[in-house]
Amino acid sequence: MSKFLILCGALLCISLSAAAQESTAALDTGSSASEPGAPASLSPVNREPWQIGLGFQYQHHDAFVGFHTLGYNVDVTRYLNEWFGVEGTGVFGFGSTAGTPTLDAKSLFVGGGPHIAIGNYTRFEPFVHVLVGWERLRFTETSYLGVNSAIAFYGGGGVDYKFGGRASWRVQGDFIGSHFGNSINKNYSFGTGFIFNF
Repeated sequence: MSKFLILCGALLCISLSAAAQESTAALDTGSSASEPGAPASLSPVNREPWQIGLGFQYQHHDAFVGFHTLGYNVDVTRYLNEWFGVEGTGVFGFGSTAGTPTLDAKSLFVGGGPHIAIGNYTRFEPFVHVLVGWERLRFTETSYLGVNSAIAFYGGGGVDYKFGGRASWRVQGDFIGSHFGNSINKNYSFGTGFIFNF
């Protein structure tokens, strides 16, 4: 966990220094490119076509037994225009079940779907996404639960805070629906992390 925090701190320092350099370059060239009648805070920002995210994720699951995981998420989004993109995501979690006996639990989700940005006129950019994919749960101490895989989906959204360059900080929440057993399992997830645009 300490290595992850050190990595996040280093990425934050690098992104802030890059944002400061881009701001200085923009001041040197002047503001003649912006429209004379539109305030700078309301001018749309030309979107970079690719976005990659690295972050930390908390998940609560009610499949078979109640358990939660802490882990990492990686996502890549390809924007097709200023507001619509296609997102691919991988989420890896590690945790344990509640109750007796306590079992080690691991989760993995890989999926994709539409990603919709709701305006990019300020430093705050809300978004929504729906991801459909495959989820795998592994309980290591028992042959009864063992390894299980099923179709799952994420539905939710969040907010990206733009630092001023190509980097943003993301906070998001999702409902997770999975089909383990004979019913849809209702789970949830919260995450945060860095987003880079290129």
